[in-house]
Amino acid sequence: MGFSQGITRRAAIAALASGVTLASFPAFGQSNAPPIRIGMGIALSGGLAAFGKSALLGMQLWAEDVNAKGGLLGRKVELVYYDDQSTPATVPGIYAKLIDVDKVDLVVSGYATNQIVAAMPTVMQKKKVFMTLFGLAANDKFKYGRYFQMQPNGPDAQAEFSRGFVQAAMSMEPKPKTIAIVGGDAEFPAIATAGARENAKAAGLKIVYDRTYPPNTIEFASVVRAIKSTSPDVVFVASYPPDSAGMVRAVREVGLDARMFGGGMIGLQSAALKTQLGSALNGVVAYDLYAPEPTMKFPGVEDFLVRYRKEAEKQGVDPLGFYIAPLAYAELQILGQAVEATKSLDDAKLADYIHQTSFNTIGGEIKFQERGEWAEPRILWVQYQGIVGNDLAQFKEAGKQVIIYPERFKSGDLKYPFSALAKPAP
Repeated sequence: MGFSQGITRRAAIAALASGVTLASFPAFGQSNAPPIRIGMGIALSGGLAAFGKSALLGMQLWAEDVNAKGGLLGRKVELVYYDDQSTPATVPGIYAKLIDVDKVDLVVSGYATNQIVAAMPTVMQKKKVFMTLFGLAANDKFKYGRYFQMQPNGPDAQAEFSRGFVQAAMSMEPKPKTIAIVGGDAEFPAIATAGARENAKAAGLKIVYDRTYPPNTIEFASVVRAIKSTSPDVVFVASYPPDSAGMVRAVREVGLDARMFGGGMIGLQSAALKTQLGSALNGVVAYDLYAPEPTMKFPGVEDFLVRYRKEAEKQGVDPLGFYIAPLAYAELQILGQAVEATKSLDDAKLADYIHQTSFNTIGGEIKFQERGEWAEPRILWVQYQGIVGNDLAQFKEAGKQVIIYPERFKSGDLKYPFSALAKPAP
């Protein structure tokens, strides 16, 4: 079910809690024309909900801002969304309903590769522009010309995703010789581990462990023991939030003797897992997109985070907002700029404009290449350092999530070996 966003802030908060449709707030001076409706499926429950809710709040703040300025093309904006329950099987039906029943003007994706891939056939059939949130090489097999995504992987997404991790490993002395690669049996981990395998071989690392674990695995100590038995110098993990937490806990329990541990561990970016794991994160090298380091001060992002956190506290949403919220806002900045520039909601015109244009956003300058990936990669690799206890406030400070790659955003040096750093900070 759904409703327009000419509502109070209290009603907006209640709407988020129940998972119904919510847009933004009307502004004076808008025409009586029908609203421009932007539809999506997004995780408000299940394992991806922390990021789904954070992304939605970022989008709501954009809608509030654009409506305060008169909307798009003189029309207010509404966001129409349904809870995909973190389950890809629900996604095709959601997008069919959004397009055929709700008659939305534009669509964007919810969070995560698996959800994006599930939506692609429906979106392609309807020939809609598809702005997406963090799909790892999701368009490589579809090659859809109206696809654009906000994860800064660069043109070679599969390899780029893990390139910085392997390069950081190879910067250690003495250089590592062996690597273990492990991930869940799902779309994202399969792509991420394929790239890690490619980068490891290019670096001359011997792969001594290369396996997947079944979906819904809840016990990871046996996985870590199997990895430990191969004595790898480096361990690369590709996982979604419940698995990421389980792997970190199991590594602490088993006592993994590795020089570097981490990888594409989704979930460690969230406030919930940061506070749950606390000092157990020390030494972990993790993929990220934003860290409160002095090298990441993009125009507008800090003001956005202040506003985001104020609302997040009211709504019970991820209180940090670093990982996905700024790029969710930036995604709709791009779509809105394209609508205003073309004076159109025509998907073909919008796609052409987005392909040709460099956009200034709170996530920095963004330009897309022909497959809808960022023209320039900006995947961050951060190492958790000096974490004490489980207090969330420390994660807002510089120096706790030190950027070790890429060079232009580097804010500190990689510390190793992981086996020593994994111990709780004093």
